[in-house]
Amino acid sequence: MLFEDEPNSGENLPILPGHVSPGRFERVLRSGQFAVTAEIAPPDSADPHEVYVRASSFDGYVDAINATDGSGANCHMSSVGMCALLTRCGYSMIMQISCRDKNRIAMQGDVLGASAMGVSNILCLTGDGVQSGDHPEAKPVFDMDCMTSLEMLRGMRDRGQFLSGRTITSPPQIFLGAAANPFAPPFDYRPLRLAKKVAAGAQFIQTQYCFNIEMLKDYMSKVRDQGLLEKVFILPGVGPLASAKSAEWIRNNVAGVHIPDAIIKRLSGAQDQKQEGVNICIDMINQIREIEGASGVHIMAYKQEHRVAEIVEKTNVLGDRKPWHPNR
Repeated sequence: MLFEDEPNSGENLPILPGHVSPGRFERVLRSGQFAVTAEIAPPDSADPHEVYVRASSFDGYVDAINATDGSGANCHMSSVGMCALLTRCGYSMIMQISCRDKNRIAMQGDVLGASAMGVSNILCLTGDGVQSGDHPEAKPVFDMDCMTSLEMLRGMRDRGQFLSGRTITSPPQIFLGAAANPFAPPFDYRPLRLAKKVAAGAQFIQTQYCFNIEMLKDYMSKVRDQGLLEKVFILPGVGPLASAKSAEWIRNNVAGVHIPDAIIKRLSGAQDQKQEGVNICIDMINQIREIEGASGVHIMAYKQEHRVAEIVEKTNVLGDRKPWHPNR
């Protein structure tokens, strides 16, 4: 049955009135526990074994896994394909869906198909421009944007209708999310943009990388003043930096990532810069846990997925809770 407690979850958290999905991720958040999510790097391959190996790095350490959708406008295995493979194994997946490559017909069809396969969480993104990826000659779609796609999917779930008004016989049971960037100017506009996403249907938010706690505190204070903390779960993004050189490159080339000089100085002065990057990530998580309204963290450990277990263990962010992991 769709709404039964999922086996081997280690929690058996109930599905309560007001829940919109059967998924563990929503149950963890609504029970007030500090959630941990991570991002899986999709393979450039049709071999499902590669997906299983990559996901196994997170076994027992995260509550849900994001399957990216052509991130950076580069082609990889599709988000819906990865979600289909990993949901079948029992993972709690967050399917990212980008408006860059799909029109409203394709997006609605993908969500119905994903929900039918057990995907409970959808993250709506406008998407990077094609000029930033490996197919700059591709034609961008952008039929929708993050706001309108959230509204469309909420209508499918709550009203049981396609955007055209046609009836859906069995609506998707989905927990809706969006991304936010507190660290990109204009800073005063960021909480207002979040409010628009919440009004459009966002129930959880994952942010861009946080390396500046004071900026995050200021953002969360403004979000709180707007009364949004009672309406949305916010998971600040964190991740280990590989070196001072890579941190400099990210700061200069990735829009909206603010890395203070003190972080780069700390990395450059370390004997083992990769380990220091992990240590900085651990420090960030420990500080984020103390911020009112932070409902969890989203760990983005690109090419360092094997370090997620160490980060989670050293922060003890899960306490006694054991996220589900597959029996292998």
